Amino acid sequence: MSLLSILLLLLVAAVCGSIGQALVGYSVGGCLMSTIVGFIGAWLGSWLSVQLGLPEPFTISIGGETFPILWSIVGSALFVAILALFTRRRVVV
Repeated sequence: MSLLSILLLLLVAAVCGSIGQALVGYSVGGCLMSTIVGFIGAWLGSWLSVQLGLPEPFTISIGGETFPILWSIVGSALFVAILALFTRRRVVV
């Protein structure tokens, strides 16, 4: 895998992580955290699709590696929603 392929995978993961965070309405951090959330989302979404027997309708192949775009966004949104439940501050009146 070349350096360009790795950079493209990081860019796609960052975009998917950002979309997942935007869907939930909660931001975990900056660009680096969006990339991490994108990769965790890709893993979580792919695992979930296999467990439920769902297909991977939209994947992208970069440098011989496939990256599930749709399941990465779904997994990112799910991951960020779980993080938001545990880290959101409660306002006590």
